[in-house]
Amino acid sequence: MQLDILFEDKDIIAINKPAGLLVIPDRFDATLPSLVKMLEAKFGQKIFIVHRIDRDTSGVILFAKNEQAHKYLSGLFEGRLINKYYIGLVQGRVIPEKGTIDKPIGEHPAVNGKMIVVKKGKPSITDYEVIEQWPLYSLLRFQIHTGRTHQIRVHMQNAGHPIVCDELYGDGSPFLLSAIKRKYKLSDKEEVERPLLSRLALHAAGIDLKKEGGSEVHIEAPLPKDIAACVKQLNKWMK
Repeated sequence: MQLDILFEDKDIIAINKPAGLLVIPDRFDATLPSLVKMLEAKFGQKIFIVHRIDRDTSGVILFAKNEQAHKYLSGLFEGRLINKYYIGLVQGRVIPEKGTIDKPIGEHPAVNGKMIVVKKGKPSITDYEVIEQWPLYSLLRFQIHTGRTHQIRVHMQNAGHPIVCDELYGDGSPFLLSAIKRKYKLSDKEEVERPLLSRLALHAAGIDLKKEGGSEVHIEAPLPKDIAACVKQLNKWMK
């Protein structure tokens, strides 16, 4: 697997992570590939983790290349001094088209690994803005001001607009062209329809930060082909 390096200097490396790739090694299956191990193999040195994104989320993720940078970046994340932006495809039309979700998030009382909006949870703030809308879907831009587990997914489920293909917080159904195109027919070469998207429709689109020396860094990851294909077909058949 080729590493898509978005930014690199002596202290920091930013990768455009593909969906499905673990950030850190799996606790139960060490044979599964992970991004940090791939980076350590490439650079022949220890790579420091400063934040994470979900396995099925694509996009920008930062790593530190030395202990000093690790300490500095960790402090930025803890102090909420790094701006993190996401793009996601959600179910339904979102009204109002711009707003802030300020609802605390905590662990689900009965389902291990799942989070929920709950009064006694940790403060969680997500800004959202509609980029494009169609009758059944909306493409949103998010900025998160806190880093709770599954924060965007939990907030959007609570708002009634789960992320498309989210198995944990939505129905998990794949995005099919037949669902939006009238009179859809399989090609002669197909026995079953192949989904345009079958993974979580969430992408870490950008990060803004100020380096220790004061220079500002803006890192962007373009919308991946699978989500872009969904947007293209929605514009074609549901405008």
